[in-house]
Parts: sequence; structure tokens; C-alpha cells
Amino acid sequence: MSLFEMVVTPGSVDTLFYIGSMLLRIVIIFGVIMLHVAYASYFERKTIGHMQVRMGPMVVGPRGLLQPIADGIKLFFKEDIIPAESDKPVFYIAPIISLFAALSSLAVVPLFNGFVIANINIGLLFILAMSSLGSYGIIMAGWSSNSKYSFLGGLRSSAQVISYEIAMGLSLVGVMMLAGSLNLTEIVKAQERYPLNMFLIPQIVGCFVFVIAAIAETNRAPFDLPEAESELVAGYFVEYSGMRFGLFFVAEYMAMIIMASVGIVCFLGGWNPPLSILEIPYVPFAWFFIKLYILIFIYFWVRATLPRYRYDHLMSLGWKVLIPLALANIVITAIVKVLL
Repeated sequence: MSLFEMVVTPGSVDTLFYIGSMLLRIVIIFGVIMLHVAYASYFERKTIGHMQVRMGPMVVGPRGLLQPIADGIKLFFKEDIIPAESDKPVFYIAPIISLFAALSSLAVVPLFNGFVIANINIGLLFILAMSSLGSYGIIMAGWSSNSKYSFLGGLRSSAQVISYEIAMGLSLVGVMMLAGSLNLTEIVKAQERYPLNMFLIPQIVGCFVFVIAAIAETNRAPFDLPEAESELVAGYFVEYSGMRFGLFFVAEYMAMIIMASVGIVCFLGGWNPPLSILEIPYVPFAWFFIKLYILIFIYFWVRATLPRYRYDHLMSLGWKVLIPLALANIVITAIVKVLL
């Protein structure tokens, strides 16, 4: 039955209510997350500024609070320069693919019990698939620019993402085994039987691997080799300008929030407080966002603290350390689950 036939049938009131609630959820989730994406850059510049004993943005608005809005307006009105010898259709679509992959992952992330756009049974697998798809935008941007620097940045990114995608996927297998589901809501509910309402303690090794892989997966320092300014002139997007350039940054910050959300859902208990007495009444999403802000702060803290990895060290860490650790965690989790 088509959607039109469902709407015009006698039970169409329920159908319209369902469609309306779904649209409302989409607007709320995307609106809230996009607001966080806009101000994540402000939060990062302020955090790193204070760590490096400087002020950060202070001019536009009170204490620089309007700086993200000013940056967006500036990028929107800047000249959009396209290389004459570039593959233009691919050049146009590359930033859109990166942003689309990040936005699509929001559909399966539950902010609190029952509040999710698509409560599908393979939610975790869907997020891993979308994060892999995002790397195509980077590779296409590097190749279509017809620039050696962009091309090298795209190649580095493809090798890095493939390596750390494996480690990330393996780090989540222990969570799937304990929860017995790929549904993100069911994974959160399964953690209510464990200490602090989290998988953090029984899956501490998996959580460690996931955090490192998530930082590398999102091309953040100290693993930002695909866009190492000192080596590749900003990497794969060096030929982009204006709003197309801005879309890559929006996709990067969106990917950070998605990876942090996956870590919260899989290891930190989602919307549940660590202790029942700490529950915040009438605000079911409060603990989710508290945990989100903590993890985003860790992203910025790592960037301000650690120097950039050398590329061979980066690959060695992924293949020789993180993947063996993740495999060992799977074996130990399986043994303990069978015995206990």
C-alpha cells in the first residue's frame, strides 16, 4: 500500500499522527545537533585557547559567542573557486557525500528512551556503514581536484579510514555480544544490569580501542594526517573554497558528535545516569548530553596536548596494537560470557 493510500483510508488519523511525530523528531534532532555542530568550533577554539594561555574568539558578540554565525556568513558569501582542470561533477558532489553520510547516522541514535527517528534492528551496523561511506567523499574530493597535494591527502585518508574502521568495528563486537542486539536502544537497556549502568567496566579494553579509533576515523589530531598542514597544504580539500570548503568542516564536526554518541550508547549507558539517585527529573536527555560534552571536550583536549603522529607510526598503531587488542577483547568476552 502506498503512503497516499494509507493517508486517505479510514485509519488515516493514526497514519497522519505517525508521520507528524516522525517529522517533528527529525526537525528536533537535526536542529539540536546542527546547533551543537555550529558551536563545537567555538567550544574548541575557546578550550584550546585557554589551554594555550590565550583568549580565543572575543570580538564578535559577547565573549565571541556570535563567532560561529559570522564564520558561516563569511563562508556563504565567499567566492566559490573551481579548478579549471578538475572533474567538476565529482568535485561538486564530494562534500555533499561527506555531509550526507554524517547526517544519515543521526537517524538511528536515540537521545532518550523512545526518542529516535528510526529504531531499526541493525542500528549499529548502519552507523558503521555510513561512517565508511563518508570516506568516499574525501577520496573523491582529492581525486577530482586534479592536484597532487589533494590526491595524496585522499590516498592517506583512504588507508587510514580502512585501517581504523576495522579496529572500531572489532571494538564493538564485545558490546554486541553482551547486549545480544545491534539495536542501539536495546544496547542501552542491556547496560542497566551492569555496574554504573554502563558496559565501561566489562568492556574497558573495547572502549579504549573505540576511543582511539574514533579519533583517527574522524581525522582529528593527533591522527589528522590526511590534512596535515605542514605536509599537504590542508590535504584533500586544498582546492575547495567558500561554502563547499565549509561543508567538509561541518561533516567533520558532525562525525565527531556521531562517534561520541556511539561511544555513549555502547559504553557509557546512553541516557541512563551512572547512579539512580543522580537521575534528573523531567529532562530525560540530560545525561546523554552531559556525556556528549565530556567526550567532545576529550577530542579538544587531545588536540591541544598531543603532537601529530608520523604516518608509519599511525598505521602501526592501528594494525599492530588496536586490532590485536580488539580481537583479544572479543575472545575474552566470549569466554567470560559462556562461563558466567
